[in-house]
Amino acid sequence: MKLYSTNNHDLNVDFPTAVFNSMPLDKGLYMPVEIPQLEAEFIQHLDEYSMPQIAFHVASALLGDTIPAADLKSIIDDAINFEAPIVPLKDHEYVLELFHGPSLAFKDFGARFMSRIMAYFLKDNEKTLDVLVATSGDTGGAVALGFLGVPNTRVTILYPKGKVSDIQELQLCTNGQNIHAIEVDGTFDDCQALVKQAFADAELNEKLRLTSANSINISRLIPQTFYYFNAYAQLLKAGKKDVVFVVPSGNFGNIAAGLLAYKMGLPVKQFIAATNVNDTVPRFLETGIYETRPSVQTYANAMDVGAPSNWVRIMDLFNNDKAALQQVLQSYVYTDEQTLVGMNHLYEDLNYIACPHTAIAWLALQDYRKSHPHEDFEGVFLSTAHACKFPDVFPEAIKAKIEIPEQVRSLAAKQKHATEMDAAFDSFKKYLNQY
Repeated sequence: MKLYSTNNHDLNVDFPTAVFNSMPLDKGLYMPVEIPQLEAEFIQHLDEYSMPQIAFHVASALLGDTIPAADLKSIIDDAINFEAPIVPLKDHEYVLELFHGPSLAFKDFGARFMSRIMAYFLKDNEKTLDVLVATSGDTGGAVALGFLGVPNTRVTILYPKGKVSDIQELQLCTNGQNIHAIEVDGTFDDCQALVKQAFADAELNEKLRLTSANSINISRLIPQTFYYFNAYAQLLKAGKKDVVFVVPSGNFGNIAAGLLAYKMGLPVKQFIAATNVNDTVPRFLETGIYETRPSVQTYANAMDVGAPSNWVRIMDLFNNDKAALQQVLQSYVYTDEQTLVGMNHLYEDLNYIACPHTAIAWLALQDYRKSHPHEDFEGVFLSTAHACKFPDVFPEAIKAKIEIPEQVRSLAAKQKHATEMDAAFDSFKKYLNQY
């Protein structure tokens, strides 16, 4: 597998280089030189394959001979060892539950795959790999559990003070071992900027072997394609085909993976990016002007991103042709008040308890259906996190009905360990230089 930078298509690196470097020096993002087309026979018979089998086929097509087949199969069987079911809520409407992994968020797919890929390529006696990750909520917990105890790695997680839920914070700050948490007095965008500045700092890169666990890393993006193919496989089993995917979107890595799956041959009628009031992409699709803004805190905190990193990948997939992209992608924006209404409707009308991110996706599906009343399709909206991670958002009547998984109950007995820090790069650099 060869990859180029979105800022320089003449650049060519191999997959291990892209994994460990995370981001090219020109500050673009890595993308495959060739996007393979999966066989029509495979697509038409997806319903005959299990999730690990689908994942292996998709990953093999993308990675080529980078990893021997037996080793790749072992990595996938170990990393993707939980389900991602589509749950019917009513006729032609399904929720794709992506929260059945260890951290109870869709980020488990990317984090577990990436950690095992990095461990596979790490050589004995090499310099310790320093994994930097900024999180607006769920990424940090997934990365922490994905890398916990992985030899020769050290993980530093930056999260915005007061802007993640209590459970999310405990998942970041109670691991110990090779996992370190920094509580940044700022926004997610500040955390993300610190990580990117670290990668661009020559002195740090001379001293440390830095890589990222954010969705800017191509090894995070690849496994997120798996559940789109698997969702389609489940629809085929039910005799359904025409699908619209609705994706809660913040840093736009999740929907970028869906669009990559589409480019590989997955038949999707439409993608919908559902956002909160951090609406950089919806404004661009409407006006043609891409203007980032400081992120705004909302109930859907994992989507509080004012400068979504993965948008350059999406534009690159469509050769920066906005009109071509808009044939496949639409977007809707929702306030906190609308989000609460959606959460209540899901519970009262469909007996389904959804986190705020999931409710935003459901709202977008309803609005898309209203604007396309004569079209027949299966609407699949993605549920990206377990509702228990956001207890303060729910009214008491719904909160009392949320089932609390054992891994969450056990967090209460653990002690939080985090370093408080301002949002200045000098402070972060000083911290890293202490390693």
